[in-house]
Amino acid sequence: MPSPKLVSLDYAVEMVEPGSSITISGITFVRNPTLFTAALIKKGIKDLCFIDREPGFALDMLAAAGSLRCIRAAMASFELYGLAPNVRRLAEEGAVEYIEDACGAVIAGLRAGAQGVPFMPARGLIGSQLLELHEKKWGTWRRIRDPFTGEELVAVKAINPDYAIIHVHLSDEYGNAVIEGPRFEDELKIRAAKRVIITAERIVDWEVLRGFKHTLSATSIHVDAVVHAPRGAWPTAMPGHYEADYNAIKDYIESSREGRAREWAIKNILQKAQ
Repeated sequence: MPSPKLVSLDYAVEMVEPGSSITISGITFVRNPTLFTAALIKKGIKDLCFIDREPGFALDMLAAAGSLRCIRAAMASFELYGLAPNVRRLAEEGAVEYIEDACGAVIAGLRAGAQGVPFMPARGLIGSQLLELHEKKWGTWRRIRDPFTGEELVAVKAINPDYAIIHVHLSDEYGNAVIEGPRFEDELKIRAAKRVIITAERIVDWEVLRGFKHTLSATSIHVDAVVHAPRGAWPTAMPGHYEADYNAIKDYIESSREGRAREWAIKNILQKAQ
């Protein structure tokens, strides 16, 4: 049996080093690790590089707090409210390096990282102006030929974030964890990241997970720390547990317009959880 990995929220936040690259669970307003993100913001961790396919709320919190030096994403969305407001502001001001990506390319990069190979071929990128930027400026894509057919493809360099912060429904103290409902790319992130921190709605005995052995999203071999975090995705949705709180999200947007997004996150997410 592996050693228990259950730690406090503060201890897990201390694991994240300034200047690291991070990715998180969920998309837009679904299953973001918001409690962990608020604690990270309060701690003052800076100079992070954020990588994800379709992030939203938690990314915007980090952007508002000045925690980021770069963002790599296909789309930073606030759903019906448009683009993530603080992400858009920082990108327009040039205050962060914004690496515009494509959904298929991010998934390919994470898949390569998860499988331990240096790149993954992808279709649908030839002809995009992004190709030249990724080839010449960011060094993350490269045109190649299929050795069997000669078809021109794009090789996407493996994505191996320093940290993946993944919010789940259930976990035991060893990091065996279950995500119920949509998993998005989270299982790829868990296997691709160098270190994994799980935050969980419920901590259960390992025997409870026997019935989930074919549907585990994370196993202890990949996980470095586990944090008990009830309602740790609020105000984003936790499928099967609670819906996205759009009143709270609108309040956050208004606070962002007034330059109070960081304070909103600490007061409404972190302090309410304590």
